[in-house]
Amino acid sequence: MSTHLPTATAQDPESGARTDRLRAALLAADFTADGLLELLGASAYAALARSETVPALRATRGDSPLETLVRLFLLQRPAQSRRARAALPVADCLADGWLVQDGDEVRATVDVRPYGGPEGQDWWIVSDLGCAVGGAGGIQGARGADRAQLVLGVGGASTTLAGITVRTPVAKALDLGTGSGIQALHAARHATRVTATDLNPRALRIAELTLALSGARPAELREGSLFEPVGEETYDLIVSNPPFVISPGLPDGARLTYRDGGMGGDDLCRTLVQQSAAHLSDGGYCQLLANWQHVAGEDWHDRLRSWVPRGCDAWIVQREVQDVTQYAELWLRDGGDHRADADAYAARYDAWLDEFEARGTKAVGFGWITLRKSGSDTPSVTVEEWPHPVEQPLGDTVERHFARQDYLRTADDAALLAGYFKLADEVVQEQVGLPGAEDPEHVVLRQNRGMRRATKVDTVGAGFAGVCDGTLPAGRILDAIAQLVGEDPVLLRDRTPESIRLLVEQGFLEPVAAPR
Repeated sequence: MSTHLPTATAQDPESGARTDRLRAALLAADFTADGLLELLGASAYAALARSETVPALRATRGDSPLETLVRLFLLQRPAQSRRARAALPVADCLADGWLVQDGDEVRATVDVRPYGGPEGQDWWIVSDLGCAVGGAGGIQGARGADRAQLVLGVGGASTTLAGITVRTPVAKALDLGTGSGIQALHAARHATRVTATDLNPRALRIAELTLALSGARPAELREGSLFEPVGEETYDLIVSNPPFVISPGLPDGARLTYRDGGMGGDDLCRTLVQQSAAHLSDGGYCQLLANWQHVAGEDWHDRLRSWVPRGCDAWIVQREVQDVTQYAELWLRDGGDHRADADAYAARYDAWLDEFEARGTKAVGFGWITLRKSGSDTPSVTVEEWPHPVEQPLGDTVERHFARQDYLRTADDAALLAGYFKLADEVVQEQVGLPGAEDPEHVVLRQNRGMRRATKVDTVGAGFAGVCDGTLPAGRILDAIAQLVGEDPVLLRDRTPESIRLLVEQGFLEPVAAPR
């Protein structure tokens, strides 16, 4: 693998023009996410995402420009200059360093991976060769560069963060720990100014390439750790897919910059969360992925609540938990340690378990953390476990969650009864009971969008939710239900606000303005 990166830059008009021609050639060859899927088929396409290349090699034996591009930029195979010229402006690519000449062949210097934007945009994510996320061989497949400084491409964590991010137009956005630049690329769609930081200067260069090749506005690139590069600046949106892995580091004291934060345990994620409030504008969001320790004798919910800074609301969702052996094995494979000799692998594994034992760590949680700077003296902090399938993108769901918390923070029981509500979209009712029974054993409301929650309700709750269309206040709906079921309306009004509050909190009901 070459240690050199392309020199393309949007600031140089000539280089910018060459990048434009390269982008046009990629589009002309249909080197896009859709074109790649059509060429390879679903099976080989999925295998390539796992860094398994054999199915894709079998599918690209022809001479078409698209097959040449796949073999060059995704499969790390050289191409005859003649074939490359049919697919690319080779002179431009050699001038800017996307390709290097090797006799009568050319080779790619970086991985260039098609990526579909949220509105059908054709983008390309640049990364180091041999550094696809989730590869079977780990990153030891990459040769010739400082292993600690390698920059990975797009993976499940990157797309998860992109999907949960609130996409309200903002003036200033910060991508902290930008890596290959995917979050900055998304932010460039709705932020007037994007700043991208990374401790790894190689990552900043690759992020610049991702933005340039994808035709996005350049970001302001700054080198440094955590919030150090931005001083006291504040932002309307902060996103981060940080190096959250809880690890003992490498045997020589080095670390893999893309994953190892250099702090003990989950201190890096805690520090990032706690420092973010000082860099958020009023109403601004900080959204990140994180790992956290499950420590013996400690409630993990309380651990994460203690991270939330004053003046911020928070929604923290634990998506997965792994015991320490599963977790160690996952990241040993990621680093390619399983390809070492058995004794070396065992020693590395033992070092991970020593680290966890010293910290009292029994398991590691993974999930999302969203903060919103509300300035409230009574912040809303929700910490929950939700390992079930969700429907991405969730940015609108996140925004509505905090809007509902604002409403509930000031709504007492009387306000709830006077309020107007609308059943959220894609909510269905399921009745559960024995076949032929006159009444169901219970009724379930289920969301088919967003978080896809389900909750049990009684017949009154189901009837109430079904009638909510924003035209009548809750109290009047309950009075009508009381008359239908023969219940005292005063008692029904007295016991129902708690249920309404839960349905609003979980997103089954949305508060709406009173009709005029």
